[in-house]
Amino acid sequence: MPPVEWTTSIKPVPYTDAVALMEARAAAIRAREAAELVWLLEHPPLYTAGTSADPAELLNPGGLPVYSTGRGGRYTYHGPGQRIAYVMLDLAARGPDIRRYVRNLEEWVICALSNIGTPASRRDGQIGLWTTDSNGVEAKIAAIGVRVRRWVTFHGIAINVDPDLEAFAGIVPCGIRDAGVTSLAALGLGASMAKIDAALRAEFENHFAPPLPSPP
Repeated sequence: MPPVEWTTSIKPVPYTDAVALMEARAAAIRAREAAELVWLLEHPPLYTAGTSADPAELLNPGGLPVYSTGRGGRYTYHGPGQRIAYVMLDLAARGPDIRRYVRNLEEWVICALSNIGTPASRRDGQIGLWTTDSNGVEAKIAAIGVRVRRWVTFHGIAINVDPDLEAFAGIVPCGIRDAGVTSLAALGLGASMAKIDAALRAEFENHFAPPLPSPP
């Protein structure tokens, strides 16, 4: 298989356009007609509802669009200032283990954040990554939601760099009521998208083994 392709969208990408591209690319990867892809982007302000979303957790969308999506998880917010990484990999070639894949996503982000001075960790029973905010309170710094079809992954991760944190008040983020949401900017780090992107790219191969060789 060719090396993983990386691409970055400069302008916010409408959600439906992103889903259509992921669907097409995942099918092409499965057919061995395209390379695997990590797509870095931002979205305009919106909410998405994962496959486990509870309508009672959509509190006040405030006029923002709400999209049902095939990824796992519940409600989350996307918007400018949040680094999205949509990851399209062929697990049939890399090893068909979805739990391991999600754990690798978590480790990837943990190490990337550590490299820019932000400690992050898992929280028992929850998806996503957590840190301690400026008040010493546990808060979510990154969300993870994936979909796998015929062993090709899509959707991925969202890291809060400098989004509008007030927008998370329109939902119960990821179904979690007993903790807040923070960002690199709120933590006083001032990290740029370019710095986050570089950290993600530098750590990627440490957590995602190259595809297995094809049988003769």
